[in-house]
Amino acid sequence: MDGGRRFLRSLKESFTAPHSLVPIVPNVPIESPYGLVAVAAVTSVSPASAAAPAAPVVPRALSRKGFGERLLSRLTHFARPGVGTLATFALLGFVGAAGFVQNGGYAALVASEGELYDIAARALGFPISAVTITGQSRLRERELLDAAGVGPRNSLPFLNATAVRDQLMLVPLVKSARVMKLYPDRLVIAIEERQPSALWQRDGRVAVISEDGVPIDELRDQRYLGLPFVVGEGAQKRLLEFRMLMGKAGDLAHRVKAGVLVAGRRWNFEMTNGVTVKLPEIDPFGALDTLARLQKEARILDKDVMCIDLRIPDRIAVRLTEEAASAREAQLAPRKSSKSGG
Repeated sequence: MDGGRRFLRSLKESFTAPHSLVPIVPNVPIESPYGLVAVAAVTSVSPASAAAPAAPVVPRALSRKGFGERLLSRLTHFARPGVGTLATFALLGFVGAAGFVQNGGYAALVASEGELYDIAARALGFPISAVTITGQSRLRERELLDAAGVGPRNSLPFLNATAVRDQLMLVPLVKSARVMKLYPDRLVIAIEERQPSALWQRDGRVAVISEDGVPIDELRDQRYLGLPFVVGEGAQKRLLEFRMLMGKAGDLAHRVKAGVLVAGRRWNFEMTNGVTVKLPEIDPFGALDTLARLQKEARILDKDVMCIDLRIPDRIAVRLTEEAASAREAQLAPRKSSKSGG
């Protein structure tokens, strides 16, 4: 023992004696009750227990973790700083977006500003700032843009050129169309119009028809009032025949207001002064020669007549207006009385 009543033992001996039962004891005074307990505890440890430390004792109730507890521990293991905050903001953003859509805010935004991708594209410098339209003569630019669905809400990258062309082809006056996108902000539309040839009236409605008799538009304004006018079922399919008759009429063509197809067989000409000229089914061109001769010799179309019937060859029947008929009746009355008195 040393002066502090501690056992003296060589450090070398402690490491070279593998079967020693007394290991190095911490510096605890022997007089202390804790010192005696420490010496007793250390000297009572067996070599096997000294080699392998004892496992901590865990109560059975805490040794079995539930599924949720295990999942939480794994998520906690893989979590990184800031992930929870990002998840919270993402959840709040999702809830806000869902409420925005459900309350009609998104629909109002689309109606006023366009889709979100169009808004983003315009912000990046790809709006539709200029639209060039070529080939139109009767159609207005506003009509074509409305038909194509092109407006300030669109953006050039997300504009479907094929869809725009298909929409333009639905316009009756459009025969063909091409749509080109010129980046960053220009749209070019080139169209070819159908040529209106006449107006066709049927069942009280007037349509604009092309040379082959296909209706291409409704009569909505005064742009087409100068076109030839045909009336009756099937008249649109005999437009070429009517135009040939108008060519034969020569100087009288400008006095023809409308051509009326009667029973799908023959034509009547309605003149601008209200006179009806009835043409025959057979050789209507010869009847028009007769009408031109009568107009030149007797100014028959300027008389008080209601109808000139040319249906019977070599015979002309004229029907007077009511006033002209009354005047003629009054003029012939004295002659009839004189003949009866004589």
